[in-house]
Amino acid sequence: MNKNDYTIRLEEKKDHRAVENLVRESFWNVYKPGCAEHYVIHVLRDNPAFIPELDFVMEQDGSLIGQNMFMKTIIEADDGRVIDVLTMGPIGIIPELKRKGYGKALLDYSLKKAAEMGFGAVLFEGNIGFYGKSGFDYASKFGIRYHDLPEDADASFFLCKELIPGYLDEITGVYQTPEGYYVSDEDVEDFDKGFPQKAKLKLPGQIFN
Repeated sequence: MNKNDYTIRLEEKKDHRAVENLVRESFWNVYKPGCAEHYVIHVLRDNPAFIPELDFVMEQDGSLIGQNMFMKTIIEADDGRVIDVLTMGPIGIIPELKRKGYGKALLDYSLKKAAEMGFGAVLFEGNIGFYGKSGFDYASKFGIRYHDLPEDADASFFLCKELIPGYLDEITGVYQTPEGYYVSDEDVEDFDKGFPQKAKLKLPGQIFN
């Protein structure tokens, strides 16, 4: 990857369908047969928690190769406070450019912009092997618990990065995923009919089957 061979800019309305197709290609058969992420991003753009100023696309030679977005959400603190935080994603890179540094470049750029806007922390579900390289750690180390997850369950998927150092000091509580991320299988199936047909495959390493 060369820093001069891509640009990052805000998503525009004219990009919507191309971005949804990019996300579909990026996530297809990754976590389950098919995917829902392209419909999730379609729905989230109309959610009040969506942040247009943090909705990015990455371009190379005039073609979209990646995207990332952020949503406002909260931590319900154990002392009764409500702590404003961000969540992130879906973040995707086209399959042929994965593992070449583009995803990290887009992630680091978008986190920098979120910090510049004054947001204090980002929490979301991801792989520490990748996101740890951009400063994420296990949310449990910050005293933040994932909603509806039993205390003895594996929470290693739940990650956090402070954008303001110390923002979560002396805070323990429960993170809440924005409702817009929850979509029905039926709605996903209907939405997916508008895209080219692709085979849904059960593959090793998928989380959901």
